Amino acid sequence: MNPVEFATQLYNSVDARSVADLAHFLADDVSFRFANAQPLKGKDAVLAANASFFQSIADMSHQIDQVWGAGDDLICNGQVNYTRLDGSQFSVPFATILKLQCDRIVNYLIYADVSAL
Repeated sequence: MNPVEFATQLYNSVDARSVADLAHFLADDVSFRFANAQPLKGKDAVLAANASFFQSIADMSHQIDQVWGAGDDLICNGQVNYTRLDGSQFSVPFATILKLQCDRIVNYLIYADVSAL
């Protein structure tokens, strides 16, 4: 899968807030860091954290502006739009850096200032 397809499919799963779909993208030993949260290790821990985050919002959508791929590395950036549980909106730029191995994410870094979320 090319980098644009990978990023698009990954964020379609994330925007659907589907932990089951997200699981297909992750290696068993994935390392994950979202913004300034503590790093996580292992697929189960990453999926649990995402499930918790997905429950803390009503909706989200990512607009991917650019994708760069080189070997097993993929970087994308854009805008993420959140709907809070109270219905209010919040948008912020994001950047994601991925390290892939056998088409699975082994290192997943998300940079976004979600402190106002």
